[in-house]
Amino acid sequence: MTATSVLTARALLLDMDGTLVNSDAVVERYWRLWAVEHGLDPVEVMKVVHGRQAHASMALLLPERPMAENHADNARLLAQETADMDGVVAVPGAPAFMASLAGLPHALVTSADVALSTARMAAVGLPLPEVRVTAESVGASKPDPEGFLKGAAELGVAPEDCVVFEDSGAGIAAGRAAGMRVVGVGPRAHAHGPDVVVADLTEVRVEAVAVGDGTVRLRLHIG
Repeated sequence: MTATSVLTARALLLDMDGTLVNSDAVVERYWRLWAVEHGLDPVEVMKVVHGRQAHASMALLLPERPMAENHADNARLLAQETADMDGVVAVPGAPAFMASLAGLPHALVTSADVALSTARMAAVGLPLPEVRVTAESVGASKPDPEGFLKGAAELGVAPEDCVVFEDSGAGIAAGRAAGMRVVGVGPRAHAHGPDVVVADLTEVRVEAVAVGDGTVRLRLHIG
């Protein structure tokens, strides 16, 4: 971005993979193997999988396949990725961004499960927010808005007062479906219509501003 945008919110809802943590090396490693196992083009598979729970991606890629098999492969991929942190790094600016949110309303809303999200955040030295919505917490994967709506509810904040940080098409669609504004992070975000786009989190500064009713609003300086 060349100009600075300012958004205000009462709470931030943060995706993990691609937004706070760059896990592309691991994700591509295991999804490409899965694609070959099932006779699919790995390049085409990688266009689908970011942002969704694995079983939801598999249902799109192999629509005639029994969901029980998708869930079994989902569990296998989660276990493989949780055991493999090779190449997992923080998105530039993520440590300072997360430090700036200490004590402010924010939540992690991720398609990873508890084990994977805990392992990846620890691997890159990022603190886990007190409020976390993981794969176990929802009945529907992004692009369904359930996860973001649940995160807002747990924080006690109306959806329209939340700003989502996301990198994927599925995640951006979920944030929009939840009635929230969306900051797109990284190169995947551009094509999916977020409200604003940043290359990484070095382009975001969070300012806490006290308002007349005794609450705090978050002012996001983006760009």
